[in-house]
Amino acid sequence: MKNLFYILFVTTIMIGCGANKGYDSVDADSFAKVIANEQVQIIDTRTPEEFNEGHIPNAININIDGEDFDAKIAELDKTRPVAVYCRGGRRSKEAADIIVGFGYDVTELSEGILSWEGEIEQ
Repeated sequence: MKNLFYILFVTTIMIGCGANKGYDSVDADSFAKVIANEQVQIIDTRTPEEFNEGHIPNAININIDGEDFDAKIAELDKTRPVAVYCRGGRRSKEAADIIVGFGYDVTELSEGILSWEGEIEQ
């Protein structure tokens, strides 16, 4: 009985800490490898103003705080994976949770574009 409580406790902690979040959260080097695949749909979840200041090439801007976020996500090709990022990682994690719920295979840039050392497009 003691073991059962221990297993339930550990499982609860792991779920609460995001251990089974449904998407991959990776560093900038790993993210670069993911988006090197031309099939990947790259989503920048920042505001249009932030996006216009500089973004990862081939990214499309779908502002997580925009009223039409869910509708725009639903228009993506579900047969292709999605790579998502924001400025520092908070918004992209929130977006990744939502996008996974739509049935997409998602990779998230854990530290956001602030950690990105690759090319930036304006």
